[in-house]
Amino acid sequence: MSLTDLPANPITSTVLFDTDGKHHGFLRLPFSRDTSAWGSIMIPITVIKNGTGPTALLTGANHGDEYEGPIALQGLALDLDLSDITGRVIIVPFMNTPAFHAARRTSPLDGMNLNRSFPGAPDGSPTQKIANYFEETLLPLADIVLDFHSGGKTLDFIPFAAAHVLEDMDQQAACIAAMQSFNAPYSMILHEIDAVGMYDTAAETAGKVFVSTELGGGGSATARSAQIARQGAENVLKHAGILSGMPSQAPSLAIDTTGPGCFHLSEAAGLLEPIIDLGQNVSEGDILARIWPIDRTGVPPVTVVSRASGILAARHFPGLIAVGDCLAVVATLE
Repeated sequence: MSLTDLPANPITSTVLFDTDGKHHGFLRLPFSRDTSAWGSIMIPITVIKNGTGPTALLTGANHGDEYEGPIALQGLALDLDLSDITGRVIIVPFMNTPAFHAARRTSPLDGMNLNRSFPGAPDGSPTQKIANYFEETLLPLADIVLDFHSGGKTLDFIPFAAAHVLEDMDQQAACIAAMQSFNAPYSMILHEIDAVGMYDTAAETAGKVFVSTELGGGGSATARSAQIARQGAENVLKHAGILSGMPSQAPSLAIDTTGPGCFHLSEAAGLLEPIIDLGQNVSEGDILARIWPIDRTGVPPVTVVSRASGILAARHFPGLIAVGDCLAVVATLE
């Protein structure tokens, strides 16, 4: 089957992308189910367009248990003034709406992780259809993409914006500049350990300027993390020349996780005792955590030591840990 033979994606938009004005509506995905035979999944979307200029695509809840993005984007969708916009802003606060409504990382409809489902399929499961719509319809419209993430229920992060290591050095430089304009307390150069099927990869492969974040975790937001998200989104829009004004700037510590020894995956299961807190300095060989057995007393814990020097940028959030879980990420200082 050739690409021209593929069925059309069933998702339709109730708002127009090329009409000036501020428009609120939905991406409507038909979804027949026991509770609604001719029902649909309604994914909220706002399009703000004023004349010609670049387009920014802003997304949250790629994972449904991450909240800073949805908070910031709901506020922007309400507050952005058309007269302050040059170009176009496309806002999707709840990219993975089924997962967001269920407060889950993955979709309750098909068990799939949207951020590992690209390029998707127009005739696939609901998650694959959402991925395909972004791949084929929304990403081609965009010049710059900001996708909000945090740690969800299982991880906690220092608040950082991130740009990836790319083969195209000019594109990488543009992504780094946009990441720096976000002006999170930390700015990270990131090499993904599992980039296959990611929204990030789809956007970067399409040549877009792409910025991601990790702004906290634990399945909730804080006043600080929500404020960082909102200010960062406005900064990126100003950097792109879409929103009037200059980005607000404050010191941002440059960090890196591209070197060996940054990621620490647990090789034991049990009760997690953190020894180092987020943001604290770490030296190679320092104890990061102890893992205690949960089925008996009188047995020493497994000790986990750092394989890198820097700061603790991420940690496992729940009190219990399983073999293979990401226990910690130590970021090196640039």
